[in-house]
Amino acid sequence: MKQITGINHVGLRVRSLETARVFYEKIGFKFIIGPIGPEPVAVMKHPSGVNINFILNATSDASKTNVLMDLPEKHTGFTHIALEINDIDAVRRQLTDLEITITETVALPNGVTFLFIRDPDGNVIEFHKPAD
Repeated sequence: MKQITGINHVGLRVRSLETARVFYEKIGFKFIIGPIGPEPVAVMKHPSGVNINFILNATSDASKTNVLMDLPEKHTGFTHIALEINDIDAVRRQLTDLEITITETVALPNGVTFLFIRDPDGNVIEFHKPAD
């Protein structure tokens, strides 16, 4: 479809708006609105234009297991969001300063580098630095 012009938003199911909001504000997202609608949903947006909708109906159990990433059975579905960055070392320093655990770092032979973190609900976020 030629009419698709980009990704409008990413939807993440979370247990707590307050917890998600604090975490995503640390990495530069701004709160826009919410909760609104029948689900309900809250919206945060990064100055780069990335928009996240938090779906606020997750069960409140203590488990942070991500069924798409953490179980040996590989279920279908979206596994993570990849945010493109221009300086992997600066992002690594900022995450360390924010006491956000980096779960994996990968450097490919072609110069692409990326690292992964988890939000408080176990959702995976990739910071992706293209090759120069």
